[in-house]
Formats: sequence, C-alpha cells, structure tokens
Amino acid sequence: MEFYVSFEDQQVKQPRLTVEDIQGCWAIVPTPSLANASDYRAEHTVDLAETGRIVDGLIAAGVDGILSLGSLGECATLTWNEKHDFMRVVAETARGRVPVFGGTSSLSTRETVRQTRAALELGLDGVMIGPPMWCAPDVPTAVQFYRDVAEACPESAICVYANHEAFKFEFPRTFWAQVAEIPQVITAKYLGVGALVPDLNLSQKKIRFLPIDVDYYAAARIDPDFCTAFWTSGAVCGPAPVIRLRDAVAIARQSGDWTTAKRLTDTIGRTYQTLFPNGSFKDFSMYNIGLEKARMDAAGWMKAGPCRPPYTLIPEAYLEGARESGRRWSALHREHSGA
Repeated sequence: MEFYVSFEDQQVKQPRLTVEDIQGCWAIVPTPSLANASDYRAEHTVDLAETGRIVDGLIAAGVDGILSLGSLGECATLTWNEKHDFMRVVAETARGRVPVFGGTSSLSTRETVRQTRAALELGLDGVMIGPPMWCAPDVPTAVQFYRDVAEACPESAICVYANHEAFKFEFPRTFWAQVAEIPQVITAKYLGVGALVPDLNLSQKKIRFLPIDVDYYAAARIDPDFCTAFWTSGAVCGPAPVIRLRDAVAIARQSGDWTTAKRLTDTIGRTYQTLFPNGSFKDFSMYNIGLEKARMDAAGWMKAGPCRPPYTLIPEAYLEGARESGRRWSALHREHSGA
C-alpha cells in the first residue's frame, strides 16, 4: 500500500523558512532500504512505500519537522536517482504539513548546489548540509561554502550539519559568528551543550541550534526562551517519548517545574547506554549507519533495512548493543503511547 500522493499541480511557493519556524521536535529519518540494498550491483534500493509510511506516521504522531539524508540517512552511499526518488516521496507525503529538509552534502560546492536546486524543485523547504570533507576545511573555506550555496539557492533554508567526525571540521566559535550572517542559515543539527552559551552569543541567536533529544532538557534550562527545538533519531524507534519530552519542556517553561522533563530525559538517556561502543562517539561514528539501522529495526516501529555498501560490516557485539538500545526505546514508546 502506498502512503504518499502526488501534488505536482498543487504546490504553492512559500516564503523561505526563518528561525522562528524551527520549533519543537524534528525527526531525522533513515533512508529505508529494500532487501537487496547491501549488494553493490543493486541500482534501486530505496523502499519508497516505507518512506511514505514513516513520514506520514511521524507527522500524524505530532513531529514538528523532518530532517533527512544525513549520515544515518546514507547520503554518501545513495545514487543520485535514489536520492531524488526519496526526496520526492518525502515531499509528496508531507504535503506542506510540516517543514522538511533534504540532505545535499557532497564533495564539492557545485554538486551541493545542483542537488539543493533539485530538492527545492521537488518541494522541500530546505537542506541539511555539512562542508565538503575530502580536504579538511579551515574556517574561511567552510564559511565560503555556505555563502556560495546560499547565493546559488537563495530561496532555500539551510541547516548546518555540525558533525565533526563526519566532516573533519570542529565547527569552532569563529565559524558560527560568521555563518550566522548568512540569512538562509537558520538552524543547525548540533552535538552537545558544552559550548552552547558562547555559540548562542556569537551567532547572536540568528541560528536555532538543535540539540539531540537527550540534551534538549539541558539546552532548555540554559536558555528557555530560545532553545525551543531539538533533533531526534529516536522518533523512528517510536515517536511517543520525544513528543512527550517536547510537551513536558513546554509545560516546564510556563510552570517553572522541570521535574517531569528531567525524569523523562533520564529515561531516554538510559536507552542510549548500549548504543555507543565503548561509550565512545568516535567509535560509534565508524559504524553509525549500521548501528542506527539495527537500533531502529529492533525497536520495530519502522523497517530501516540493510545498509548500503561499503558500510555493511559491523562487529556483532556493537550491533547487539544497538539492538538493545532499540528494545529499550520501544518499551519507552509503548509506555508513553499506551500501546
């Protein structure tokens, strides 16, 4: 059964998103794969029916936005035709109900511009991109990359994909101070909260930094008025916990009682205890696609499917930790959804 409909004749051009449009719970989704996806000879590996189903399910559950085609979305290992088909289905399924971003990271500015223009033509609202990483960029190179993409695609909102392991770049404070002057750069997929205060100050709050779900409580305590959104890959393990977290933080802002939000954050945190091999983000990053997909499949809310080559070989002990993480999240989802 197909869960998406075409709306080619119904698209209405919308104003470019602003910082104020980035609110609440943003689900980052994998690119679901068919059974043959691990075979390098396969040409069409995207499970488009499952793509439509999970996008529709996330929106029905109450997420506020969708990010796609990052590292766990296998942006680097999809063919252009596969990316194009995936983004088309995401846009057609969302139908403007929530903002959707596609990932157009590549090894060059020209290719990122080409893919970004195509994403906008398909009806996406923006793109999530990290700087080209064949050569580790310095700050001037990274900033100029975002300036060039913004100039070439002025109607696109841009989410900075701030993953230092993936892009060989530390995203230092000087970077945020400069890239914040680009109007299209309105948000960032952000790791940790240790540097959040200086990054907020240097960016003059022109960028809505999105912490991961388990860091959202801490970010909201740091700046309750501005830290009003977060990203989550856990949503596709079952969206109920992160929808509940979003609402608990919103209530805490008004009441001043953060007890429920903290308790829920702690329970979400326990699902991550077995996900990171040796407790290391660096080790996790070596296998993150396979680990995230194993986590999602074990949770059972969606069918993530096998990884695309070459990232198909993952130590079994690491995989079992990811599966346990998924099982813990699934239990949490059942608890908060009443399932």
